[in-house]
Amino acid sequence: MSNVITIEPVTRIEGHAKITIQLDEKGEVRDARFHVNEFRGFEKFCEGRLMWEMPGITSRICGICPASHLVTSAKAGDDILAIGIPETAEKLRRLMTLGQWVQSHALSFFHLSSPDFLLGFDSEPAKRNVFGLMEEHKDFIRRGIRLRKFGQEIIELLGGRRIHTPWAVAGGVREPFDEERKARLLAWIPEAKETARMALDVLKKIHEQYAHDIPNYGNFRSLYVGLVSDDGGLEYYGGALRVRDGDGNTIADKIDPRKYYEHFGERSESWSYLKFPYYKKLDYSRGMYRVGPLARINICDYIETPLAEAERRIFKAIAGDVEVMNNSFYYHYARLIEILFAVEKIEMLLNDPIILGENVRAKAMINKREGVGVCEAPRGVLFHHYWVDSDGVIKKVNMLIATAQNNLARNRTVRQLAIQYLDGKKLTDGMLNRIEAGIRCYDPCLSCSTHAVGQMPLHVQLVDAANNVVDEFTR
Repeated sequence: MSNVITIEPVTRIEGHAKITIQLDEKGEVRDARFHVNEFRGFEKFCEGRLMWEMPGITSRICGICPASHLVTSAKAGDDILAIGIPETAEKLRRLMTLGQWVQSHALSFFHLSSPDFLLGFDSEPAKRNVFGLMEEHKDFIRRGIRLRKFGQEIIELLGGRRIHTPWAVAGGVREPFDEERKARLLAWIPEAKETARMALDVLKKIHEQYAHDIPNYGNFRSLYVGLVSDDGGLEYYGGALRVRDGDGNTIADKIDPRKYYEHFGERSESWSYLKFPYYKKLDYSRGMYRVGPLARINICDYIETPLAEAERRIFKAIAGDVEVMNNSFYYHYARLIEILFAVEKIEMLLNDPIILGENVRAKAMINKREGVGVCEAPRGVLFHHYWVDSDGVIKKVNMLIATAQNNLARNRTVRQLAIQYLDGKKLTDGMLNRIEAGIRCYDPCLSCSTHAVGQMPLHVQLVDAANNVVDEFTR
């Protein structure tokens, strides 16, 4: 057997990546790494564009979670204009954000991860996908597809299209909502709520079935970071940042999210295009943290909607006395709790008469040379940081993406799983799939997250017609 095992590509995730597992002389796992081998560089080519264009541009970063970038970018524009937006506009942005949560979380659980659970980690790869589920679990996958469609329909009815909508703008949103579109969305609520509760019931049975495997799925202490409301509730649009450790201690609270850079640093490694953020007060070696559904459920004190709050209390009981779940497999459980919350909260927003208001945009000129927008994307807290000149021309951009913030933890998960399942003597598809499944717990979106920091490695070869290397350059 080779001293390096490579899994390429990692399947059923959004983007392109590979896993390398290094073995020692005895055939035992020495290290394992998750390599992101695509690079896009949105931060750089946004320079020179107008600040007003940024929501439309950055919504094209990703076709899975465009609404998160759209809303976060618009919030950065609000900060540069130094204005508060109309209440109607904020609630409409909140509605779109929740639609994004529903469609993205449904994709993650029903399409990408459930084939492992319902068909088996060792099942035939050609059938271990959504099409295999259609044959053996038709009603389950049909419900999942429709749940995702509900989330997409919210985005489309608000913004005009499901993907890359330019609807949110600095100062608010582009146009008001109306009674007809509201009624269409309200008609979905009973079905969406039923599907979310059905998925939770299925997942609880999965936990029983894989009780032996689950303890190995990224089970370690780390920090957890996310937004909470002023009184500590689950938040997704406003609020402040909270940092909690793996023992349940809140080590930082009420952090102004616009000052994120004072608390979180970013490093790069030569073997991946994905950055490695960390909590500065504990430095790079000890500052690993997790964001996203697991972090949000771990750090919040309550959820404002009744059905989701009941599930949160069950979740906390499983976590035990410290009330923090450190096992990454429970990202799936937290994700489904968030779907249920989102459906309940969407119903509340749709029944709020404020969302039918006509005043949806505040207008101003450039009042600050720097602005930060923050929102909880499906995969975790998302930061857009823009620097502009007096005309609103972008001079510099930094985007701190949720998938990157989970990078250190995701690599540790891969290593833990490799040590558990590989013995250095024999490889099976089921073994390797279990390691990939550890990545799928985090639902990474690599198209969103590959942005350069510092100097990226480069190797260029000049090859003639006879395929001879004439010259080469390495940086």
